[in-house]
Amino acid sequence: MNRFLLPAIALVAALGAAGWWFTNQQGDTPATVATVTADGALHTPQPLDFPLGNLDAPVTVIEYSSLTCPHCATFNQGVFRQIEEEFIDTGRILYIKREVYFDRPGLWASMVARCGGGERYHGMLDLIYQTQDHWAGTNDPAEIANRLRRLGRQAGMSDEQVNACLEDGEKALELTEFYQINAEADNIRSTPSFVINGTLYSNMSFADFSRILNEKLES
Repeated sequence: MNRFLLPAIALVAALGAAGWWFTNQQGDTPATVATVTADGALHTPQPLDFPLGNLDAPVTVIEYSSLTCPHCATFNQGVFRQIEEEFIDTGRILYIKREVYFDRPGLWASMVARCGGGERYHGMLDLIYQTQDHWAGTNDPAEIANRLRRLGRQAGMSDEQVNACLEDGEKALELTEFYQINAEADNIRSTPSFVINGTLYSNMSFADFSRILNEKLES
């Protein structure tokens, strides 16, 4: 069964099973374009989204990334910074980040990132990506959880707060259902992937990103 399309309840059970570990197969491919037929409502901010930029902008970018994906960390520490400076902070586009769950550490990291709500979310994502090699650099699930707790403390949260977030089964199910619906609708098969005004693109350089965004802004 495709790892992106597991039913949400089965996915939560799989990600929580003792000893389960998904072999990382993420990777980027040359930029390609495919029309997405998903409901347009999925391409507007949803209750679980923490959007950046201008809500009334004519161009919306939705990023699909896994917090355990090295290519996603590289994108977020490089190309995304340039997009943020040129297109998000200037109010030219709306940008939405949505997590993809390949493995339980990715789900745990997402739950920690969301632990402090929208005020902490983007800062926590940045910290998680910056330290990905460290916190995800072990095959010991207990140690990964401990390292994520330390990141939470670094961001000003207590162990009790982080533990409550990590142990929130209802939130885990809600997030995996949200991920499932959007990944299936947008035909997400690799990370990072991007849906720009309803069209799907794979990982690309800032030059390509800038060209596509400017074309859509001018159309």
